[in-house]
Amino acid sequence: MKTLVLLKQTFDTEEKIVLKNGKVSEEGVKFVINPYDEYAVEEAVAIKEKLGGEVTVVTVGPPRAEAALRTALAMGADKAIIVDDESIFGDEYMISKVLAIVAKRDSYDLILGGYMAVDDGAAQVGPRLAEELGIVHISTITNLEVEDGKVRVEKDVEGDIEIIEAATPVLLTAQQGLNEPRYPSLPGIMKAKKKPIERIKAADLSLNIEEILSKTEVSEQYLPLEKTAGKILQGELPEQVSELVESLRFEAKVVQ
Repeated sequence: MKTLVLLKQTFDTEEKIVLKNGKVSEEGVKFVINPYDEYAVEEAVAIKEKLGGEVTVVTVGPPRAEAALRTALAMGADKAIIVDDESIFGDEYMISKVLAIVAKRDSYDLILGGYMAVDDGAAQVGPRLAEELGIVHISTITNLEVEDGKVRVEKDVEGDIEIIEAATPVLLTAQQGLNEPRYPSLPGIMKAKKKPIERIKAADLSLNIEEILSKTEVSEQYLPLEKTAGKILQGELPEQVSELVESLRFEAKVVQ
């Protein structure tokens, strides 16, 4: 069983977002594996421990993203790939095109990833990659069984559970509840230092950048307005209703 895990390094969810000159500042920020991708890494390693095989983790990102790959290797992945080239850092369209080229260099039975990245929340890379590769895609899974070249997954749907079966190769995206990611052990951390990380540039992929340019761009970024203190209405119910209407009309200006 050969598994490819899609991984992204993101801000720690406890970090405070600071904007400088319209861009998110990375100064002093702690970076981690995208939490949903962490479920994917754990599931891939657990499958390897049960069925054998090999786990490769891949990311498209700057040199600092190697730290996230090392964490995945310490969890039990076998090798890693980082596509570190600013010329192909783009939106989900561009990233999925790049990942497809990387994935096609080998043959994988299973591709796993988080269902979304917590920094942009687009949830597009997994489905787009599956389309590029021409394989089945099942999103937001909460349980996975692999046997005899087939997968049987469960996913939450409107308060119920949907059960889907598919033949490999297949791409699955992980939702919270799929598993409990392990902490890297000290022996795992030591072994990770010796595991291979392949570093790739755009030139190594023989791609035409002009053909895969991003379809979207960020025109502006801003923080939400700070919440103001609530207002307590005074008096009897008719007086409160009158005060509420006046506030909505003249202060909030949401009614006429």
